[in-house]
Amino acid sequence: MTIEAILSSGILNYLVGFLIVASIYALFTLGLNVHFGETGLINFGVAGFFAIGAYTAALVTKPLPTGELARYTQQALGLDQPFLVGVIAAAVVCGIVAVLIGIPTLRLREDYLAIATIGIAESIRLVFNNEQWLANGSQGLVGIPRPLYDLVPPAYYNYIYLGIVVLILAFVAVLLERMIRSPWGRVLRAIREDEVVAAAYGKNVFGFKLQALVLGAMVMGIGGALYAHNAGTISPGVFEPVFGTFIVWVMLILGGSGNTKGVILGAFVFWAIWAGTQFATDALVPPALSARAPYFRFLLIETLLVLMLLFRPKGILGEERFVSTLRPR
Repeated sequence: MTIEAILSSGILNYLVGFLIVASIYALFTLGLNVHFGETGLINFGVAGFFAIGAYTAALVTKPLPTGELARYTQQALGLDQPFLVGVIAAAVVCGIVAVLIGIPTLRLREDYLAIATIGIAESIRLVFNNEQWLANGSQGLVGIPRPLYDLVPPAYYNYIYLGIVVLILAFVAVLLERMIRSPWGRVLRAIREDEVVAAAYGKNVFGFKLQALVLGAMVMGIGGALYAHNAGTISPGVFEPVFGTFIVWVMLILGGSGNTKGVILGAFVFWAIWAGTQFATDALVPPALSARAPYFRFLLIETLLVLMLLFRPKGILGEERFVSTLRPR
């Protein structure tokens, strides 16, 4: 069998697509880990930063529609910029929005912060859904450019994009790991454990919380940008809480909150469960009950998650006890 035949095989293409999506979700879990795992911020608004990152990258890298297409597509921007500019813009815009959100909300208690963030995320989604002039409303945006697409044969493109996503994921993970193991990261851990004690030691608790919120939001924005360029089309329905927020929370807890390697592993393991149960239910559910196959699938997912958490209650890897780079392991 030739190399071309191997690379174009259906199983390998599916595996590459799986790795791309899992890597993008791993970026979301890294951002959420900065919020919750390191700082103790309960952010149920991941989908909001996901949406802002995706739409920002799309509007920055797409040209304005012309000709007949302009009758059906409305968008506020169309800057036709390179892929990397779109990714950076997504991170910057998410950081700015995080500042605007954090100033009035970060002084709330944990449960009120959770309610506020999920409400803000839904508000963001509804803005994109209802404001037709901004990003084509409920119909969404199509034709989002894919980086380097014209330079390689279409059959091999997913391998190139997987390399791009993995490189960005590795860079972000190493950067966050260095920051978490720095004095700045140890202050975040102190705030998570007892912010009153951290304030007593002279730390600006609100300032550090805001920095953590902005950093995690920027990472989520990068994930949103990569998702948009991978899918080629986005619409507000993609950013509903189940797929945009709560799946990311499951990945975080499953892998081990507070552990960079753990949350990445949790993203891959959960996405494997999510994708694998589709094949399992198709094979196990008899044709007479095919209409109920999705319910069996969710039952199987929940059972597997409960079993994993029973045996590993702190996550697959769990949190590292010491984070200082100066302390021997």
